[in-house]
Amino acid sequence: MSKNINPTIFTPVLIGGSLILLISFAIRSTFGLFQIPIAEQFLWARSEFSMAIAIQNLAWGIGTPIFSAFAEKFGDRKAITIGLILYALGIFISSTASSPEAHQFLNILIGFGIAGSGFGPILAVVGRTASAEKRSLALGITTAAGSAGQVVGPPFAALLLSIIPWSSVFVVFAIISILTIVIVPLLKSTPKITKKEVEENLSDALKDAFKDPTYIMLFLGFFSCGFQLAFITAHFPAFIAEASSPIIQGSLISVVCNSVASLGALSIALIGLFNIVGSIAAGAMGKHFTKKYLLSIIYTGRTIAAIAFIMLPITPTSVVVFSIVMGSLWLATVPLTSGIIGYIYGLKFMGTLYGIVFLSHQIGSFVGVWLGGLFYDIYGSYDLVWWVGIGVGAFSAIIHLPVKEIPLHDRKLITA
Repeated sequence: MSKNINPTIFTPVLIGGSLILLISFAIRSTFGLFQIPIAEQFLWARSEFSMAIAIQNLAWGIGTPIFSAFAEKFGDRKAITIGLILYALGIFISSTASSPEAHQFLNILIGFGIAGSGFGPILAVVGRTASAEKRSLALGITTAAGSAGQVVGPPFAALLLSIIPWSSVFVVFAIISILTIVIVPLLKSTPKITKKEVEENLSDALKDAFKDPTYIMLFLGFFSCGFQLAFITAHFPAFIAEASSPIIQGSLISVVCNSVASLGALSIALIGLFNIVGSIAAGAMGKHFTKKYLLSIIYTGRTIAAIAFIMLPITPTSVVVFSIVMGSLWLATVPLTSGIIGYIYGLKFMGTLYGIVFLSHQIGSFVGVWLGGLFYDIYGSYDLVWWVGIGVGAFSAIIHLPVKEIPLHDRKLITA
C-alpha cells in the first residue's frame, strides 16, 4: 500500500457523518422536482412553492448555529437525532398540506431538520475528531457524501413521482429520514482540541470572531454560494423544461433521458456526481494551497460558467456541460470555508462559528429561491435572476482575497 494512503481517515465518525449527510441531502435535493406537480395540482403561482423552499433554506440557516451550539453543549448525537426527527415530521405533515401557507409554515420545520442533520453539526464533529494533517481531506470527503445524495436523490424522486403521487413520495422520504437515526451512534468520538481551546468559552470566541474583519468577509462571501446553489436546485428543473431545446432523440443524451422533464433530474444528478470529485479535490488541495485563493478561483469559475451558459443557446448538450462544470465547483466551497474557520478560530466552537457563517449562505439561498419564483411570475423568465447570481458570485471572488488566513491567536501574539 502507498505511504500516502492512510485508511484510518475512514473512522466511524467520518463514515457515520457521511451517511447521514448523504441521506439528508438526497431528500433535500429533490424539492425542486415537486415545484411543477404541486403548483399544477393546486393551481398556485410559481412563487408560492418557491417561497416555501426559500423559507426552508432560511430556517436551515437560522437553525444551523443553534443546533451547532446545542451539540457543543449537550452532545453531537443528541443534536443530530433531534434534527432527523424534525426533518421526518416536517416532511410527513407536508404530505397532507394543500395551501401555500401550510407548506411555507411546515418548511420551517423541515429547514430546522436539515440544520440538525446537515453541515453544521456533522462537519464540526468530523473536524474535531480528525487530525490536523487529515482534517481538510476529511471535511472534503464528508461534503462529497452530501453530493452523493444529490446524485441518487433526484432520479429516485423522479422514479417515485412516475408511479405514485407527490404526497406519497413525501411519506416515503419521512420514513427514510426517521430510520437514519440508527446511524447516529457511530458519531461517538474524542475531540482533538488543544488545552487552550478547552479553557475557552463561547461568548469569548464569538466576540473575537465578530471583531475580526476576516470573519465578516467569510460571512459576506458565503452569501453568493447559497444564492446560486439554492436557485439552481429549486428552479433549474423547471427552467430546463421550459427553456431547453426539445430535440433530445437521436443525441447521446437520449441514452439516459428521453424528455426535457427527465433532463431536469439528470442535470441535478450530474451536478451532484461531479460535486463529489470537486469536494474531495478541494479538501485535498486545502491542505497544500491557501484556501482563500482556492475559494476565489471557485467563485470566479462559477461566474464564468453561468455567463457562458445563459449567453449561449440552451440545449440538452449545454445543460449537461453546465451541470458538469457547476457540479465540480458546487460544494467545493464548504470544506474550504469550514476548514478556514477551524484553522483560524480553533475547533472547540467550530460548529457554531461555521453555523453563523452558514447563515449568510442560507440568507443567500432564501433570496435566490424567492427571487427566482418572484421574477418568473413578473417577467415570465429566470434571466434576471441568473444575472443577479453572476453579480454576487463575482463579489465573492473578490472579497475572499483580503482574508487573513492566519490563526487568530498567532495574530494576537504578533500585534501584542
